[in-house]
Amino acid sequence: MSDAQAVNDDTFEVEVIQSTIPVLVDFWAPWCGPCRAVAPTVDAIAQEFSGRLKVVKLNTDESGRVATEYGVISIPTLMVFKDGTMVERVMGNRPKADLVNLISRHLKPALSAGGS
Repeated sequence: MSDAQAVNDDTFEVEVIQSTIPVLVDFWAPWCGPCRAVAPTVDAIAQEFSGRLKVVKLNTDESGRVATEYGVISIPTLMVFKDGTMVERVMGNRPKADLVNLISRHLKPALSAGGS
């Protein structure tokens, strides 16, 4: 079971565009080998950044409208949305460090423990 939330054409607007925190969207399909390869990394990011980043997965076979709207021509494609706007995009299976670097540019700094 994935730690990333499934979204589709009907829920994308509310879950991604209207989100109050940045969102990492994984555009994927079940038959895609590189999509399956990056899935554990996407899940790890969902756990690591819980509360600061929403992570969702959109199956392009089932929700083609959103994929077409954002010009997804190859999967996996990962996009970062902030304040309702797509701000970063990468394609292919990427190492976790690359994805963390990508999303970190759009996150508020973590609060230090015991802060005043």
